[in-house]
Amino acid sequence: MKSVIGFIIFFALINLSAYSNPLRSFDDLFQNLSDEQRIEVFSPEGIIRSVRANQQLDFLPAATSGIDLASLVFGSNPSFISESLLIIPHQDRILDRLDAYNSLGNIRDLRGRLYHSYTRDAMVPLFEEATRVESGRRSNTLPDPPPARELPLSETVHMRLRDANFGNSYYRGDMTASTYGIIYTLTNTRNLTFMFVPVIREGNFIAVLYMEPLVEGMLVYSMAGANASEFISNRIHIPSAISKRLAVFIEWISDGLKTAR
Repeated sequence: MKSVIGFIIFFALINLSAYSNPLRSFDDLFQNLSDEQRIEVFSPEGIIRSVRANQQLDFLPAATSGIDLASLVFGSNPSFISESLLIIPHQDRILDRLDAYNSLGNIRDLRGRLYHSYTRDAMVPLFEEATRVESGRRSNTLPDPPPARELPLSETVHMRLRDANFGNSYYRGDMTASTYGIIYTLTNTRNLTFMFVPVIREGNFIAVLYMEPLVEGMLVYSMAGANASEFISNRIHIPSAISKRLAVFIEWISDGLKTAR
């Protein structure tokens, strides 16, 4: 009997080691940042920049990291790219992948987050309403679930955001658990329009957010892109449109992690 119990314990430890990974460090993953950029990454807002898609990206991780957001974003043939890095310090305990997943759960908490509107010269809510919906084509609202106790391998959610610039906008969020972190991809499932004119067509906005617990805290590494015609780009500042939405998504995740229990 003792030998059977010992075998069970030994087998459980083997399985635990197979699914548990030591925390990596920020410097192992991002090795080409300047001292000034690194300081910004560890600031409360992190660092975010936008460039044309044919320009050099600043925040690419080491080739050995296994993290590749660029291929996902460039697959949508974007005209412009925004990239971002942020480290959220661990709280009273080490933040884990489940905390990262749960930070995505409260869709309604996207409502009311402010950005600076240059046309109004004021801080205004980017999303005036935010709610889960049944699908990209069915707008029946769904409640946000309570925090999960286990991390799913994958999940898809749909949301409706009443955008200050684009009115009702619809997104699909796809979450996948990876070896060290989780990947969350947001894609618009309907055209983003301004004054009834399509600005970014269905599927042409994508934001990919990667979260991984590191030694220094929770990494939030993000990249977003949008495909817009030259006609639209000459009339609407697309880099700003991408970066401010990405910034609000990052702030939403950050606040969720800071209140993780």
